[in-house]
Amino acid sequence: MKRIVTIQDISCFGKCSITVALPIISAMGVECAIIPTSVLSTHTGGFEGFTFRDLSDDIPKIKEHWKKYNLHFDTIYTGYLGSVEQINYVMEFAREFRKGDTLLFVDPAMGDHGRLYTGFSPDFPSHMARLCAMADIVVPNLTEASFMLGLEYKSEYDESYIKNILRALCKMGPRKAILTGVSYEKGTQGAVLYDSEVDEFYSYFEDNIPMSFHGTGDTFASVFAGAITRGATDREALRLAVGFTVECIRATVPYAKEHSYGTMFEKSLPWLIEKIK
Repeated sequence: MKRIVTIQDISCFGKCSITVALPIISAMGVECAIIPTSVLSTHTGGFEGFTFRDLSDDIPKIKEHWKKYNLHFDTIYTGYLGSVEQINYVMEFAREFRKGDTLLFVDPAMGDHGRLYTGFSPDFPSHMARLCAMADIVVPNLTEASFMLGLEYKSEYDESYIKNILRALCKMGPRKAILTGVSYEKGTQGAVLYDSEVDEFYSYFEDNIPMSFHGTGDTFASVFAGAITRGATDREALRLAVGFTVECIRATVPYAKEHSYGTMFEKSLPWLIEKIK
C-alpha cells in the first residue's frame, strides 16, 4: 500500500486541513500518516475566539521516533503551517525522510482573496517560498503565489498572466506548479499545472458554482496528492481533483446557509471512490 504523511494543523471543527486530508486520502486507498502542527478548536475563517495549541515542539520528537523504525513515505504532503519555526522543522523532516522516490508536495496554505490568513506576518511568504523551493510540486492559489513572488495580487488576468506566474513559481525550485481557483472565462473555474521539465501546461475547468466554502483548497490538494501517489498522470490527477472539489461544492449548495464553514465532502466520497476504481 502506498503511504503519505501529511503535515498540517488539526482544525477540530470546520472541514479543513487534517480533518479533510485524512479521510480523503484514506478513501483513495492510500495509507495516511499525520504530523499535526497545531490544534485549533475551529479554522480561522469565519469563527471568532478559536483556541490554538502550538505543537511545534512535537514535530522533531515525532521525526526522531519515526527514524528508529526507518519509516518510508511515498509522498510528504504539507499544508497549513503556523510559524516560521514550523516551516524550518518541516524542511528538516523532508531532508531526512525524502528518499529517491519520495515526492514532496507543498500546499502553501496561507491566504486567499488577496490577503494573508490571520496571524501571518508580512515576511511569512518569503519563508514559505524556501519550503516550496525544495518541493517537487507546489499547489498555491493566486494569492499565495503572488505573495511568494512579491507581486501585486490581481483578481482579473488572462491566460498569459497565469502561465507567467507558473513559470516564475518553478524558477523558485519546484519541478511542477499548480494554480488553483483559476478562471479564464465567466462561468468556469479550475486549475492549471505547469511541468517545467517538459515546458508544458495542463488545465482542467468545470462549471463555476458562485459560492465560496472554506477548505476547498485542502480538498483539491488532498485528492491530487492521493492520485499522484497512486500513480496517476498529472492530467488524470488534475481532472480528478477539480472534479471532486466541484462535486463537494455542488453537494453543499442546498445547505449553504448552515454549512458555510466547509463543504459536505463526505457526501461525495462515493463519487471519488468510483472514479479511482
